[in-house]
Amino acid sequence: MNNTAQTLFDTSQLPQTPLFGTDGIRGKAGNILNAPFTLQLGYWAGKVLKQTAADQGPIIVGQDSRNSSDMLAAAIAAGLTSAGLEVWNIGLCPTPCVANLVSDSEAIGGIMISASHNPPQDNGIKFFGKKGTKLSDSLTQKIETHLRNDRILQEANLAWGKSYQRPELVQQYVQSLQQSLPQNTNFQGMRIVLDLAWGASVKVAPTIFEQLGAEVISLHHLANGDLINVNCGSTHLELLKQGVKDYRADLGFAFDGDADRVMAVDSQGRVIDGDYILYLWGDLLRQSQQLPDDLIVATVMANLGFERAWQAKGGKIQRTAVGDRHVQEAMWLTGAMLGGDQSGHILCHHHGVSGDGIQTALHLTSLVKQSETSLTELVDNSFQTYPQILRNVRVEDRDRRSKWSECEPVQQAIAQAEAAMGEQGRILVRASGTEPLIRVMVEAAEQKLTIYWTDKLVRVIEQNLAAAI
Repeated sequence: MNNTAQTLFDTSQLPQTPLFGTDGIRGKAGNILNAPFTLQLGYWAGKVLKQTAADQGPIIVGQDSRNSSDMLAAAIAAGLTSAGLEVWNIGLCPTPCVANLVSDSEAIGGIMISASHNPPQDNGIKFFGKKGTKLSDSLTQKIETHLRNDRILQEANLAWGKSYQRPELVQQYVQSLQQSLPQNTNFQGMRIVLDLAWGASVKVAPTIFEQLGAEVISLHHLANGDLINVNCGSTHLELLKQGVKDYRADLGFAFDGDADRVMAVDSQGRVIDGDYILYLWGDLLRQSQQLPDDLIVATVMANLGFERAWQAKGGKIQRTAVGDRHVQEAMWLTGAMLGGDQSGHILCHHHGVSGDGIQTALHLTSLVKQSETSLTELVDNSFQTYPQILRNVRVEDRDRRSKWSECEPVQQAIAQAEAAMGEQGRILVRASGTEPLIRVMVEAAEQKLTIYWTDKLVRVIEQNLAAAI
């Protein structure tokens, strides 16, 4: 009898470019991210994680509200249990909940089914190791090598793993969030608007803010797989800005679909991005001598205004490539306790191992409460950003997108812009690790320079990379 377990998935369908981006595997649900592929992925991920674990333990699986998340969570659990692993399925939860529970339990890893801020038709699979941190490149490469080259071999006498529904574990995460705040923290007298993006934060975020005494107004407050991230959440702030002003709130927060990032809005409806959050939180930690070497880890996207203001305080900034995994790696290497990016991925190693939008929102609210002033005033007294424009150019061709830096006209345009602006500006062009986009960022001391060079670079990329073959 042949004991080889067959799947319908054909590995020849896989793209030649790497499957794993900056945050797991992501794409349109039903294409590569279908049940047969995900089962096979779960099997090989389980095998690799078992090989690297000193002790046998479960895998924790969570998911966001997308319509395809149930299917993918079931398929990944089937793959994991076929590899002989126990699965704890905690259901709807923020991504940092999975990371937190893995780090605080006997689990040997975690998996989150989510495409973060992407639209509803997309989905993704994020992996965490034993410590709750993102899997290393070497382990993801090992999983991918098995996926591309090996068949699933199932021994007849292998002990099958079991799958358990453990939604009650989410409460442990809620408790850890509360415990991370200063003693006797309360938000009484504060009115806060939360944009929950129809996503993973709908149960956790309003509950914990209300438990701390805040008056909470929730927008997009149900788990809805058709609407997750659609014109709402951390990448679409118009409704939150209007809501804060309409309800005369003290401040507001918008999470993305899996709540690992957050953007804030002050009482005037101004957007307070990750750079400002890092500056304010960093200054609080610096004053209490909880920021080693006064170092903050930020990405190449961090605004020059933020960097120069922090340096004026005697602080240091170390820049990394875009992606919270790169920030996290740099923090472990340097011993930095705070890091993040403009888009609101903020990591504070005093309180957790991953970017956590809800935790960040709680601590920023606590900071405002302690200051006995407003978020508006705190921001006004911090720094002035340089004008910055970020444009996305859609490049569907995966090969063109991955090899954009080899395009001579694009390189010439970048060199021309850099020479023209000199020390008065900065340019960053990169391929997105999560979407079919080339991102163009231009930052300059004068707005007109920013507009001019952004328009020119986008035009060159559209002509040479985005045009139909």
